[in-house]
Amino acid sequence: MKVTVFSSKEFEKKSLAKAFGDKHTLNFITKSLSADTADLANGSDAVCIFPNDDACGATLEALHILNIHFIANRAAGYDHIDLNKASELNFSVANVPGYSPYAIAEHAVAMMLSLNRKIVRADHKVKDYDFTLDDLIGFDMNGKTVGIVGLGKIGSIVAKILNGLGCNILAYDIEQNQDYVKKYNVLYTTLDNLFSESDIITLHAPLNQHTKYMINKDNINKMKKGVMIINTGRGGLINTIDAIEGLKSNHIGYLGLDVYEKEKGLFFYDHSKEIPTDDTFARLLAFKNVLITGHQAFLTETALKNIADTTAQNLDCWQEGKPSPNELVSKKITVQ
Repeated sequence: MKVTVFSSKEFEKKSLAKAFGDKHTLNFITKSLSADTADLANGSDAVCIFPNDDACGATLEALHILNIHFIANRAAGYDHIDLNKASELNFSVANVPGYSPYAIAEHAVAMMLSLNRKIVRADHKVKDYDFTLDDLIGFDMNGKTVGIVGLGKIGSIVAKILNGLGCNILAYDIEQNQDYVKKYNVLYTTLDNLFSESDIITLHAPLNQHTKYMINKDNINKMKKGVMIINTGRGGLINTIDAIEGLKSNHIGYLGLDVYEKEKGLFFYDHSKEIPTDDTFARLLAFKNVLITGHQAFLTETALKNIADTTAQNLDCWQEGKPSPNELVSKKITVQ
């Protein structure tokens, strides 16, 4: 298969090329997929996309005209793909459901510890030869209550790590896994109770119509004053404007973000020589109790290898005229 890889990054090219081998021809494109850029895939059999690509209905229509009917999503989340339209247009769409939940879970906990113990600020002070400690006071994680929203593959590993730190763990999920209750002393509860009882809240839910802006003004007001909120899930889980108001009032004491609701076109690119145009993001950067990483929670060697291997497997299946085990939408005809 000839595959156009949209939103390609230098850090992933090596692992993708190794996994694909000689079975597929890769056309790396740094631009994001959209209705306007779909023509760059002309002549390809499939496209390989990233979370910041836009596989909306108009984009799928453009790919359909080019006789492309295979979309390999090199990520687990797929809220950027119109699956209903994909099914209507007879696409096959597959994702990478579990590349490394450890990478994201460990990053979430690292953000908790970094914010709590003010690691970034401490590093800056020491490099300025300022060894005063007055503004670096943290708290013991042991005994703190952590609310995990979404106890799936990633959230369960967060629970495992936090259990080892001696935290009390509350969880909210539409499905309850009793193994986690036994293994990690997890207590399932309502979302309202999780918000009101947690010292730390970490988000590991998918983005959909039910979860969009679940962190909003009303729910922030239910939380403990000084709450820590961590988001390594999807940017749209948090209403950023409401979060900023929570930070200004000190209701939110710490905010750790690896994702941002308007990150498309911002994250993964070097804007260091440009004038910032996103005033909301600029306001976030002004808070000393906010820690932001640019959607890097997944970025480990293990994860990159697993993403590449699973993506190649998806394309291998389609080339052989077979469905992929990771399909979200299945094409109704076989490859010739």
